[in-house]
Amino acid sequence: MPLSMYQASVPVFVKMLGNLSAILDKANAHATAKKIDAAVLLGWRLAPDMLSLGRQIQIAADMVKSGVARLAGSEPPSWPDSEASIDEFKGRIQRTIAYCNEFKPAQIDGSEEREVTIKMGGNPVTFKGQSYLLNFVIPNFFFHVTTAYGILRHCGVEIGKKDFTGSV
Repeated sequence: MPLSMYQASVPVFVKMLGNLSAILDKANAHATAKKIDAAVLLGWRLAPDMLSLGRQIQIAADMVKSGVARLAGSEPPSWPDSEASIDEFKGRIQRTIAYCNEFKPAQIDGSEEREVTIKMGGNPVTFKGQSYLLNFVIPNFFFHVTTAYGILRHCGVEIGKKDFTGSV
């Protein structure tokens, strides 16, 4: 049986967002144990010209909600980027998971050939659904989740590969 567009997207995103939320729990515990303001972690970055931990989380969540909506032929919701605490970022992740879970397989399956147009650098770029998912949404999502993980590791949060991948 071939892998469906739904199977390749929603369950993967929901699992990884759950893992990211659990990693943020460990970041909160680390901050408490080390007497660090947890909000300080949200401003960390691995290089001066890269986005902060908080922005990595926002983009990962936005990539998912927008990707799933567009594959289903819907307009993605717009959420303000106003989170200032780890708990608020966890709330954004939970809202994204809940939004993903609203979609049924029939809404996304069969979207392989659906045209998806997004703006990149102010210019419209059109993909076929399968290419959009496999070559844009998934790589970007994992880039930002991995970068969030890397920032927290760099800050000394005791997390490892099992935290990133979760149980199999």
